[in-house]
Amino acid sequence: MSTPVLYGPIGRAVRRIAPFVEADPLGVYVAALSMWSAAIGGSVKVSSRGPRPVLLWSALVAGTGRGKGTALRAAHHVLDKALGRFLATHTTSGITSGASMVNHLWEQQEATAETEHGRDVRTLVVEEEWSEVLRRVKRDASFTTKLRTAWDGATLRNTTKDEAQEVRDPAMVLHSHVTPSDWSKYVGESEAAGGSYNRILPFLLGSVPLLDDDRVSLPEVDGRELADAYGWATARPRVITLAENARSLWRVVRRYARILGETLPEGQAVFIERTAEQTLRVAACLAASECSETITEEMLSAAFSLVRRSVQDAVRITKGATAPKVKRQPLSLEDKVRARIEMHGGRATSSQVLPYVGATAAEVKELPGIVVSVERSGKSGRPATIFTVRGDSSDDSVPQPASAEGEQNGNTSRHAEVRPASAECEQNRARVVRLDAYRPALKQAPAPGPVPKRSEPLGDANPFLALL
Repeated sequence: MSTPVLYGPIGRAVRRIAPFVEADPLGVYVAALSMWSAAIGGSVKVSSRGPRPVLLWSALVAGTGRGKGTALRAAHHVLDKALGRFLATHTTSGITSGASMVNHLWEQQEATAETEHGRDVRTLVVEEEWSEVLRRVKRDASFTTKLRTAWDGATLRNTTKDEAQEVRDPAMVLHSHVTPSDWSKYVGESEAAGGSYNRILPFLLGSVPLLDDDRVSLPEVDGRELADAYGWATARPRVITLAENARSLWRVVRRYARILGETLPEGQAVFIERTAEQTLRVAACLAASECSETITEEMLSAAFSLVRRSVQDAVRITKGATAPKVKRQPLSLEDKVRARIEMHGGRATSSQVLPYVGATAAEVKELPGIVVSVERSGKSGRPATIFTVRGDSSDDSVPQPASAEGEQNGNTSRHAEVRPASAECEQNRARVVRLDAYRPALKQAPAPGPVPKRSEPLGDANPFLALL
């Protein structure tokens, strides 16, 4: 797994606070870049066969409690002072339809039309529970269409009964949090193939570090460099272009995206079709953070390291999309009883078996491979029903190790397990095996003298070989 370069003043600020944050630094860096792109998106473009937006849409993909929210708050700490009141006045959430998206941008446009700085359609949409939004937008066919239009920076329109709403050059950025299972469930291949969700850069977050003292607050970040860059980027419209020394790397980036897209399965390739443009957008944001109108080779390399990591994570998330689903057969009652007996060392009481297999003692007694006996502790003790596995070779579910004498004579045969289950059920069944089944047992204490060479049974019958 590649490690992205945390570049520029944003990267330095993230590295400064990283030791004090219980979150993956990558999540902090990605969230901060999305915020930064939203702040400068109204005035900064990048040249790619015509001016293109620098809007970076991102998704932090991790399980519950893996630091997604902590990363977002840490990114807010990095940029809040440098961006003035932008984050406080331009952040929203809960946009669950195409009409509500356009309406929000249009109302903001109308409210700022007569202000000193003119119309302002910059918006940062933060969805910390993105799965809730994805569940609702399934009912709105126009949502994904307008999502694509907003990322492209093209004109958005709503036709209502009262008046038509039109928003030119929208500068909306989406930053979302989602679990891997919800991503697989709601971000489908068909939506990505249409271009709706492959505009979002997904990042799988690593494990959350545990700090020794949770009372330590985040250190202050010197935001003067970023504040100067923000003033430079928003003072007038700017178009950022590639420097000459970066063009050879840019050709590599484009070939990488093309070759990778042609070699991956279609269900995975659709998520990385915009790798080249995403790299260019990230590089432009890094250039703007250093008050530069040109993208150097170093900036482009840092941007490519981040997008390449997102490509790897997108493939990991969608890896199960094209894998065939294995149909699992339900375990028989005898299999369940055997597993419970083996779990308790070969002998289990009725209270350790019956509640977990959904059967009565009479039903278990009828199983051919199970032995049921009654034992009494002491003369006046209460009788206890004991379940064991029948010890004949045809029903013993635990493989028996060969004796030392047998192995020395070249006899490596073991009792084979024979069950009436189908081959598919046998392949998918989780087997409980005692570790001591693969240790040669001595019949008596070893006599003084040289210790015989220990021999382990080998072959496909050893289930632990699958772990290698």
